[in-house]
Amino acid sequence: MPIEVGIWRLGKELQRVEFNSLQSEAKLEDTLASDLSLVAPDLMLIGRQVSTAFGTFIDLLAIDREGNLVVIELKRDRTPREVVAQTLDYASWVENLSYDQIAEIYSEKHGGQKFEVGYSDVFGASPPEAINESHRMIVVASELDRSTERILNYLNSNYGVPINSVFFRYFKDGSNEYLTRTWLIDPQTAEEKTSKSAVKKREEIWNGRDFYISQGEFDDANWDDCRRYGFVCGSGGKWYTQTLDLLFPGARVFVNIPQRGYVGVGIVKDHKRPVSEFVVNVNGNEIPILNAPLAAKNMAKHQDDPEKWSYLVRVEWIKTVSREQAYWEKGLFAVQHTACRLRNQFTIEKLTKHFELKD
Repeated sequence: MPIEVGIWRLGKELQRVEFNSLQSEAKLEDTLASDLSLVAPDLMLIGRQVSTAFGTFIDLLAIDREGNLVVIELKRDRTPREVVAQTLDYASWVENLSYDQIAEIYSEKHGGQKFEVGYSDVFGASPPEAINESHRMIVVASELDRSTERILNYLNSNYGVPINSVFFRYFKDGSNEYLTRTWLIDPQTAEEKTSKSAVKKREEIWNGRDFYISQGEFDDANWDDCRRYGFVCGSGGKWYTQTLDLLFPGARVFVNIPQRGYVGVGIVKDHKRPVSEFVVNVNGNEIPILNAPLAAKNMAKHQDDPEKWSYLVRVEWIKTVSREQAYWEKGLFAVQHTACRLRNQFTIEKLTKHFELKD
């Protein structure tokens, strides 16, 4: 049961500021839609009054930084049990939403703006590779009856159902207005209860060909060498190099230099090889890359330590540009993995146009 909140005005006489439930219900959705930080600090509004396949409407649909959806439903004039049942029904629809459907809802509710751009504006990063792996539900009310509180606690504590209730109360004292907030279940406790619940991936469909490459530049890796000799590389340990195993001959790679942008696209020609075994063509002769003229100051770094070997993947470039000409705009996909499947259709479309690719 939430803690009762009361407000008193101090003065010669102690006067209680009265709670106004009608005013609260009338203003609350507008207030939450304009600032979801009242519910949680890491939420972005996908849409308001989102229509479902059941002919009903979700009051507020949001997404968090990890790409998980949040159904926010206001009690309004429904009984507490009705709003809880309705919220669970909405969740049964939300859990099946794909990346494309979420992006379409966002664009429809935000004047045609791309979902990736909106996500970047709010969180300062690209959307995660996996979207809607899980979801949670929040019932917004000024109060609930004891029976409904018991139901919510039972679902969350015993079965890990990601549902909670937040209580807002509106107070007015002359020209001053106040909004207070309490939770039925402490949000951190609720998250711990549901952290082991089953999840589903809602990724965009991968086309079976395109990969993202994060090409860092260090003393053992330089983009100028990659362009000149035709390769991408990873170094510094297994965590950084093992994802290069995903690449196969015929795959297409889009290369991004962190903090700069996309600098090239090419076709993979071979599987990864240790730097000590990689050969390049210099003046018509095949020689070890470590014997070739290099911009990287120390490509042989860690060659005596198998755990930290640099690995290179041969690439036939379709088009490359210098680091100074790197292409970047809000919403483009970027992660720390050296290589990963590129599912983000927004990014593929933008790069296809930018690099003037035929398909």
